[in-house]
Amino acid sequence: MTVANQEQVQEQKQSQDQEPAQASNEACEGRPMNHYEQRQEMKRERLLDAAETARGLSQNLHKRAHDMAEIIPFGQPILVGHHSEKADRRYRGRIHSTFERSFEASKRADDLERRAANIGQGGISSDDPNAIDKLREQLTKIETEQAKMKAANAAIRKGKTEEAKIANLEQLGFSQSIAGMLIQPDFCGRVGFPNYKLMNNNANGRRIRERIAQLEQASKIEAIEIEGKGYEYREDPEENRVMFVFPCKPDRETRDQLKGHAFKWSPTRDAWVRQLTHAGIWAGKRVREYLDARAE
Repeated sequence: MTVANQEQVQEQKQSQDQEPAQASNEACEGRPMNHYEQRQEMKRERLLDAAETARGLSQNLHKRAHDMAEIIPFGQPILVGHHSEKADRRYRGRIHSTFERSFEASKRADDLERRAANIGQGGISSDDPNAIDKLREQLTKIETEQAKMKAANAAIRKGKTEEAKIANLEQLGFSQSIAGMLIQPDFCGRVGFPNYKLMNNNANGRRIRERIAQLEQASKIEAIEIEGKGYEYREDPEENRVMFVFPCKPDRETRDQLKGHAFKWSPTRDAWVRQLTHAGIWAGKRVREYLDARAE
């Protein structure tokens, strides 16, 4: 297979590899969004609103700076030694700083829009209640693709002539053009799908199976609420979080202890949280021991 043909096949494969991610984004179509998807959508809307505000600020600042600059006659220099020199320099400095603020606001708007566009594009989160179902959909597609690649390689080996190989591949659903590319040796003399492609796809499937097993095990964890001395401890499977709730802002030593065990402040939950894993539960136990010992 030539380098150009190999790139075309690789582009087709990459587009197929992206289908699971697209499927995960479209999974809520036809059903109500779960609470995780609702939070994601609310976050996207907040970012877009902030981006619109920053964009408007940038445009207003740019217009203000432009109007300020129009007051100065075109080509008018600073009159060195004139009584207006200091005021003129200050005025031109304000024009410059206003333009800079406009450009900074524009950059911030671009960054906020980029962040909003990236929401939901980073894969399947463990916080998603439908994560297991979505991962199973991904796994099904990976296994189907693995079987198709193996069948393609077997069809190529089975064919005695190029026409027979192409006919075998067409029976598997490959187009004539792609079938023609697959039977052409690449720069290493390989035909069909190379071993590294099969190995990588198989490893990806194995990773997803392991993650499904972990999520299934985590789903069996029961909700726990413990009233401690000056705090409330929760293990919430629905939120997928270990939480510490305090009646008021904890002191610096307590905050340092929480941060040292990877707990972070969550304004939306009004609690110190980390993900609900065995490591998270162990960290919560250590923090509880610390808090109880201090209260004695």
